[in-house]
Amino acid sequence: MSASNSIHIMGRITRDLELKYTASGVAVCAFAVAVSRSYKDSDGNYPADFIDCVAWRTTAEFVTKHFRKGAMIAISGELQTRMYTDKDGNKRKAVETLGNSVAFTGEKADGAGSGSTRPPMPTTPPPVAAEEPTYDEMEYSVNDENLPFF
Repeated sequence: MSASNSIHIMGRITRDLELKYTASGVAVCAFAVAVSRSYKDSDGNYPADFIDCVAWRTTAEFVTKHFRKGAMIAISGELQTRMYTDKDGNKRKAVETLGNSVAFTGEKADGAGSGSTRPPMPTTPPPVAAEEPTYDEMEYSVNDENLPFF
């Protein structure tokens, strides 16, 4: 039996989206999604996890064209890890969702909810410890030979 790597998440985009291109012209968009857990904490709030995501090619173009900070998004893809070196020369490991497909969630375009009784998702990740790089500081070291294909 072969192993499978599949992840499906739904949450709110935490920051403004920016479409970038590799040196060879391949579109890429890195972003984070706030995903609420299914239970309330001791204060009565739904805790959220902030999941780093990356989309390539036409998926990246679609995301940046049709979504914005705070918008609800559904993402299907694969969980991936990659190693990189931060600006101080330290080796780091990033874990992120490779968004093979994205979808609208039925949320109204004006931001009105779909009638859910849940509170709105936070759109700002918790503070990052000073020694940990923020997602924006992570560098992508890719070339056309190792880009994901979908």
